[in-house]
Amino acid sequence: MSENAPSTVSEAKSLTKNEQLKIAIPTLAGNIAATLNDPAADSFSGDDEQFLKFHGIYQQDDRDKRKHGKVHIMMIRGRIPGGVLNASQWIAFDDLAAKYGNNTLRVTTRQSIQWHGVAKSELGALMKGIHHALLDTLAACGDVNRNVMSAPTPASSRAREELYEDARKVSDALLPKTRAYHSIWLDGVQLNLDAPENKEFVDPLYGRQYLPRKFKAAFVLPPTNDMDIFTNCLGFIGVVENGRVIGYNLAVGGGMGRSHGNAATYPRMASVLGYFPREKVVEIAQAVLTVHRDFGDRTDRKHARLKYVVQERGPAFVKAEVERRSGVTLEPVRPYAFTTTNDTYGWQKAVDGSSYLTLFVSMGRIKDADDYRLKTALRQVAEQFPSVEFRLSANQNILIANVAEGDRAKINALLASHGVRTENQAGVLHAAAIACPALPTCGLSLAESERYLPNLLTQIEGLCQEVGIGGQEIIIRMTGCPNGCARPYMAEIGFVGKAPGRYQVWLGGNENGTRINRVWKEMMKDADILSELRPVLTRYAAERQAGERFGDWVERVFWTGLPVAAN
Repeated sequence: MSENAPSTVSEAKSLTKNEQLKIAIPTLAGNIAATLNDPAADSFSGDDEQFLKFHGIYQQDDRDKRKHGKVHIMMIRGRIPGGVLNASQWIAFDDLAAKYGNNTLRVTTRQSIQWHGVAKSELGALMKGIHHALLDTLAACGDVNRNVMSAPTPASSRAREELYEDARKVSDALLPKTRAYHSIWLDGVQLNLDAPENKEFVDPLYGRQYLPRKFKAAFVLPPTNDMDIFTNCLGFIGVVENGRVIGYNLAVGGGMGRSHGNAATYPRMASVLGYFPREKVVEIAQAVLTVHRDFGDRTDRKHARLKYVVQERGPAFVKAEVERRSGVTLEPVRPYAFTTTNDTYGWQKAVDGSSYLTLFVSMGRIKDADDYRLKTALRQVAEQFPSVEFRLSANQNILIANVAEGDRAKINALLASHGVRTENQAGVLHAAAIACPALPTCGLSLAESERYLPNLLTQIEGLCQEVGIGGQEIIIRMTGCPNGCARPYMAEIGFVGKAPGRYQVWLGGNENGTRINRVWKEMMKDADILSELRPVLTRYAAERQAGERFGDWVERVFWTGLPVAAN
């Protein structure tokens, strides 16, 4: 698929700087290797910061320490299709966090692992360590397809394993072909950017400029929408017959990112275009990606996601393009229904007779803190039970899978010895919440998120108890900026950072991840959150119908009858 359709953007508009960088150095090598090998350099150039993202790396600094001078550190994100790691890989990742990072591992909302606090001088060793674990970070960030997600729970049928197989196929098929990753991180060699094979390099799928912005893909198996499938650029909704995946309903054009004060940017749920048989999954994935490649906006990065192509050109246009490029005629959408986006905690049985355990990880941060030593506990599980598998969830939790029945009690005892519970793991609001890292390291963050939300949840739980709805689940999500990494626009209550100690508040998402919420308060000080929520939660407690969740009550009472948003 090397064709390039006409751009949707007027030729009179100039390309963004990122587009010009990609055209100039299509290998994505930049001068990364030269800087990496220069002991006098403590950071990478601004241009190379953009190329680093394609290699799964963000250059950051700890804003808590800026008064002592800006010190650059790196965040590295793994490419882990479907979020599955074996025990030896988990041990390797744990070692890398202790040796080169801040001794924590962070589970992302895209089933990956991030290392934080890595000095430039340690970056090369960490990257080689990831490679030695038979994984990589290529395309974990950047204007390419990111980590492909897949339902992690090995529960009731062979179907979930088939989803994982297809996720790996799509991940491999959408991987960029540049030689720069191997050259920089394994050989330590700076590519000769003037050599004809580098200067004229064109990726066979992505072309010379790659994508206008990031691209996200996921697989989900109804009735559980644990992937928040409609928030993805490309979503595959599994259709199962007799316990096997026969095909997928195709969802295209979801995305959370937006900008404060810019009405041309907005969250959008993916449109479901039709059904196709399983054997065509790679062709469909490549077709959707190239629609983004060829029609996305390359003059405004805030308007460059695939969701804007779908919204502005229409789902029918995109469907026709996907059919033309893939050679697959989409059939009518097959029936499906979702019930929840949440993980189910505790021990359960897998289809093969083994057991698996879903562990709550507060805000996705795996660490040791006082009597709660989750990082050490998981390390010891990997060491003592080498046949287990670690599966990451899109809700920032972790599953220990492939556990023999006789090992359950041993694992329970091991975890308990480190203060890790396997039952009643967290309060009801904590268990359903997610947050992005935000301050102090994310360069985009405007307000706190990971460090602030746990205490706020405890306070809101107290408020709920006070007004008579104690124990009632409400999905609450928080991000430090409007980019939406923790998917706040699908939450029943979403907090979106606007400034230090100030949040925009969105209300009205639902349990099954099929409705975007709306802005309730444009700006709220953190000190006012409880007093602002009290009358709303009090009214909900008094007015709710039998079994009615908070988000559904908000939709019925606050938003019904209002014009549907443009997106």
